[in-house]
Amino acid sequence: MGNEPEPDEPLVRAAGGVVWRAVPGGVEIVVVHRPRHEDWSLPKGKLDDGETWLAAAVREVAEETGLDVEVGESLGDVTYEVERHGIRSPKIVRYWALRATGGTFVPNEEVDELRWLSLEAAAGLLSYGLDREVVDRFRSRQAAG
Repeated sequence: MGNEPEPDEPLVRAAGGVVWRAVPGGVEIVVVHRPRHEDWSLPKGKLDDGETWLAAAVREVAEETGLDVEVGESLGDVTYEVERHGIRSPKIVRYWALRATGGTFVPNEEVDELRWLSLEAAAGLLSYGLDREVVDRFRSRQAAG
């Protein structure tokens, strides 16, 4: 899991999830395309002022994917650096396993495409190693459960 930055460093807080559904023979997860970044990612986004990590994860998934979810276990954090306004800042993203329970995807400003994929196919499409790490955590918990 990611290390918390020093208290005096500016910190970007975000939350998201591995959104999943059961299919014959296993599970599929959601991978989203973000045109602004030209990447494939797990759904996630920044916390609003006063918002809890978990509330942000559920809200961001709904905003990006249109899906309703049931919250499962925590998948931990990842930490990396981002550039904001010409300044490098640490970013921490906290993830949960989120089972899709309904809803419909409609392309929007943040996400123009959503794919349901096997864990293997998702790992092959994701643009970032840290997203693949979160998928591996999800896979490990699925195998143990």
